[in-house]
Amino acid sequence: LDIKSQYMIDCEKLITLIKRKLRARTSIMDGERERERERMDERAKNLGHFLVVPYPSQGHINPTLQFSRRLVSKGFKATLAITNYISKTFKPTSDGHVALETISDGYDEGGFAAADSVDAYLARMEAAGSRSLGDLIEAYAITPHPITCLVYDSFLPWALDVAKKYGLLGGPFFTQACAVNHVYFLIHHGRLSVPPSTVPVEIPGLPPLELADLPSFVGAPESYPAYLKLVVNQNINLDEADFVLVN
Repeated sequence: LDIKSQYMIDCEKLITLIKRKLRARTSIMDGERERERERMDERAKNLGHFLVVPYPSQGHINPTLQFSRRLVSKGFKATLAITNYISKTFKPTSDGHVALETISDGYDEGGFAAADSVDAYLARMEAAGSRSLGDLIEAYAITPHPITCLVYDSFLPWALDVAKKYGLLGGPFFTQACAVNHVYFLIHHGRLSVPPSTVPVEIPGLPPLELADLPSFVGAPESYPAYLKLVVNQNINLDEADFVLVN
């Protein structure tokens, strides 16, 4: 063989050797990842399994997803339950850490846009969501990782009734700022009128607030009455929750 041919043969041998070593290394890494997943599953089995239920809109799903990832980083198992419509429309996939499941909001084909009104959507979501959430909890009850704790968006206070029905710990996750949540809390308990009777509004711990500083639902309640009812009703069973989480 001439020098060029010998060089080509040596290169091919080297490439074959490198490929073989890379395959072996990949196999080892895959095995290590699988063992790590098994260790995490075993640890999660001991610590608990959180089912996290966001209100079906981007501004609520993203914070609850990040919270779910945080739970996983602490050794818990976390599953995020989105609506059938969002799953069909956006086709999200699990990141390998937080599992994804679906529940029904009663509008599986059209989502919120298919509802006649905000009130109609919320009422139907409560009925369909309660049933499908219960079905999901029952499905996990016969697996190695039954649900032990339910974290629900504060816009969905009915989810606490589902948690109590199945003997789970349960509590709301507030996605808005504490100051905003506190304003709605005061309204719910009759300590702040809508619209405010005097301006600026004096709230302990906060600077004097003009109408423009308050949530729009409070300054102009006639503009979005259904949403005002929604945000105020976050507090209807707060004293029955096992915990309260704020983003």
